[in-house]
Amino acid sequence: MSKKIVETPMMKQYFEIKEKHPDAILLFRVGDFYETFSDDAIVASEILGITLTKRANGSAQFVELAGFPHHALDTYLPKLVRAGKRVAICDQLEDPKLTKNLVKRGITELVTPGVSINDNILNHKENNFLCAVYSSNSTLFGISLLDVSTGEFLTSEGKKDDIDKLLANFDPKEILVERGKKKKFEETFGPNYLLFELDDWIFTEDAARDRLLTHFQTRNLKGFGVDNLRLGIIASGAIMHYLDLTQHTHISHILSLKRIEED
Repeated sequence: MSKKIVETPMMKQYFEIKEKHPDAILLFRVGDFYETFSDDAIVASEILGITLTKRANGSAQFVELAGFPHHALDTYLPKLVRAGKRVAICDQLEDPKLTKNLVKRGITELVTPGVSINDNILNHKENNFLCAVYSSNSTLFGISLLDVSTGEFLTSEGKKDDIDKLLANFDPKEILVERGKKKKFEETFGPNYLLFELDDWIFTEDAARDRLLTHFQTRNLKGFGVDNLRLGIIASGAIMHYLDLTQHTHISHILSLKRIEED
């Protein structure tokens, strides 16, 4: 990220929000445009084919800038996500005409390759699966898969070869793993997957069961036939926590968690 010495109030606001989402391209609403700045602008301009310029940022400073009209969001957002990018959409939370101060802004949506319900991003000819993989001993793995657009929610457990087969069959767009385990995953299953790391506490049985029971409003998971899949439940809970983190709250259509039937 570009060095910051003396910033304009708006750019200070931008960098404060960006700091909370360092792994996402931040689309920052400014008037009738969504702007990207600094390193994000460089990446976005290359992916989207839009002009990269610079704007003033305080005393004798300039910052990279690339943007597009807000009404073109449905055109440009899918291109970023299909390029494997996480995108944080930052909107104006008040009417600029009604304030003399800096307009309040905040993240209204976090879109990732594995979590999107935008029709322009989804390929309706195939599922768009988000996946989580968890292992406590590197010999037995739990896996969970969710298509958030359809509500299909699946889980299973198995050895490396079993998980390899499931990953090949379901072709997840994004895989969640424990923080610090990305390299281990790539060594085990290969480097051709888009990975995102979550905090260790998310990959615990208590946290997973609590989150799943809260969502399904049940006392246990026996009715789903998955209660004995401890590692699978942990992976499934991680997916639900990820929906929370990405502010996807309209998930009442996720009605069950099903065991993946073995061949």
